Amino acid sequence: MNFDELTALSQSGLDAFEKMVSTTSGFRQRVGQHDMAKLVSETLARADLGEHPTPTKAIAVIQAGTGVGKSAAYASTAIAIALQRKTRVLISTATVALQEQLMHKDLPQLANHLTEHLGQPFVFALAKGRGRYVCKIKLDQLGGESYTPDWVDMENASPTAEVQQRRVKFLRHIASLLEQHWDGDRDTLPETPDASDWATVAAERHTCTARHCPRFQECAYYQARAKLVDAHVIIANHDLVLASLGMKSLPDLDKCLVIFDEGHHLPAVALDQFASSMDLTNLRWLDRLPKTVIEVANALHLLGEADVTSAAHLLKEALTQLAREGRNTGTQRFANGLLPETLHEPVAQVQKQATAIASIVETLGAEIKTVVKEEPQRAKECVQHYVSLGSLSQRLSGLVETARLLLEHGEQPLAKWFQVDANGGYLTIGLHACPIVPGDLLRQFLWSQVRGAIVTSASLTSCGSFDYFLREAGLSNNPNVETLEVASPFDYTTQGTLTVVHTPSDPKQADDYNREMVNALLQDLLQVPHGALVLFTSRAQMRLATDALPSTLQEIVLVQGQQSRTRLLAAHKKRVEAGLPSVIFGMQSFGEGLDLPGTLCETVFIAKLPFAPPSEPVDEARAEWLRTVGRDPFSELVIPATGIKLLQWTGRAIRTEDDKAAVICYDKRLILQGYGRRMLKGLPPYRILERKL
Repeated sequence: MNFDELTALSQSGLDAFEKMVSTTSGFRQRVGQHDMAKLVSETLARADLGEHPTPTKAIAVIQAGTGVGKSAAYASTAIAIALQRKTRVLISTATVALQEQLMHKDLPQLANHLTEHLGQPFVFALAKGRGRYVCKIKLDQLGGESYTPDWVDMENASPTAEVQQRRVKFLRHIASLLEQHWDGDRDTLPETPDASDWATVAAERHTCTARHCPRFQECAYYQARAKLVDAHVIIANHDLVLASLGMKSLPDLDKCLVIFDEGHHLPAVALDQFASSMDLTNLRWLDRLPKTVIEVANALHLLGEADVTSAAHLLKEALTQLAREGRNTGTQRFANGLLPETLHEPVAQVQKQATAIASIVETLGAEIKTVVKEEPQRAKECVQHYVSLGSLSQRLSGLVETARLLLEHGEQPLAKWFQVDANGGYLTIGLHACPIVPGDLLRQFLWSQVRGAIVTSASLTSCGSFDYFLREAGLSNNPNVETLEVASPFDYTTQGTLTVVHTPSDPKQADDYNREMVNALLQDLLQVPHGALVLFTSRAQMRLATDALPSTLQEIVLVQGQQSRTRLLAAHKKRVEAGLPSVIFGMQSFGEGLDLPGTLCETVFIAKLPFAPPSEPVDEARAEWLRTVGRDPFSELVIPATGIKLLQWTGRAIRTEDDKAAVICYDKRLILQGYGRRMLKGLPPYRILERKL
């Protein structure tokens, strides 16, 4: 593409945005939003897609403050460019709330305007993982409406009579719904099912024979996937995008335009995706494994020479030996990623035997598909056998991968640990392994494929810089990356204040500080006229404040965890709209993505700077490694991560251009410490006040 063509393509994207803003009721011209749309257009026009000897890559990282209207800025431009380039747009989010906003509000509204402007319609669809859909073959195998209490143990654990009765009722219920034309999507069920019940009938890659399945034409997952084929815009989530790399279930990332909204979640999602674990307590599935494999082989006349029984016995012995090593309740992390000598031999044995059995199961699965092709009349029988093998294959591949990671040790260690929990009288023991640097994973597996992308969020900078996010996201020193910070259109200096309260005690003196903070908080809560939000750094801290509430405040405080989030927010809204004061007590999950405009949240109280000490095994392992190589984890990780959280927490205060709100932080370190002033630099320009107790 020459310079003139590139310029024309970029301009066409910007024209689409400007047309949408000028013709859509409620929209107004905003300089920041226009700047964002311009960079989105230039970036996505510049990227080379598809076959190319030396493709140009282009990635824009854009922080768009609250109120900028980032989804309108990126969607209008990206879709217009994609339609002209005859490609597609993949929009990935981190939350269901944003997916629903895009699917039910933003994209339908945009469809009308872009269709008129470009002269061609566009289709959009939501992509979900297989596990959100029912597998009708599994349901058939369990009996559907004729299901009886003769338990078919898909989860390999003996259920209690109560659980069994509930599950029977659930299976009959969804079988009945399918008869009434339910679409098989878990999210469209009248009530959310129990996770363990749903797992028995959820669609899975390992148990799916795709086109060989006799129920393929009516498969809920493939019917949903078929809609993606005609879609110009596909909405997905970060988990699905990373899990689908190389799987062909989503558009190839080198052939489409990609938007990562809520992009600050990408590093954490990457660690989750590449972590692996093995269950050391629920091993009865190994007792049944030989029988299942031999029965399938005999039924199809495919019995080989391999000794599955001996391999399964040796595998169970090795897993049992590992379980004995990890019986102390809690988390036992292995320092510097070094597996103790006593674990080397059993982990190696797990890898060897699980690999051998997995090979047998894989061979049987391939032969089953051959039988289906050659003898279509046996399709139902074969697919049911394939489902039985698939559940084994999934477990075995998990064991192989976890053992591989546990035995791996390089210059950059992995986090490795036992996790032992005692719940309801049952002991569960897991052995885990996980990489510690998300940026390396994203650089290797994601950015190596992406050609043109936008990464955006309201919180990508920390302490006034993109450096932390770029490092965590694997985009540091990438010549194809351009950054842009678009300020919120809100006038924070006149709309809000940030008051830093100086307690007599240092926040590190937890007992004295918490007592002083709670006393000050209770006095401040008495002054709340409408809606307010209090954010705590721990459940213990929140409980301390809750227990100290006088009767006059107990009536107005709603505490996270005492009822569902939906009901709590509805109760809060009802009180405020009735002219009554209402205060929400919450923690981290209420510090991000909570939208309480106007009088619903006129004050945000921050109990303490939201430091997250490296108590999780992966965080501990990374901090340990950084110290080993002469780097400071507090400065490099803890401070910038806390800065991003603080930006999110303070962001709950002002949600519209008409809001007037106050943020009150009881942690004097925000003013007195150098790292506090670094964090303050990354916050919106509130008018700063100080108060001493």
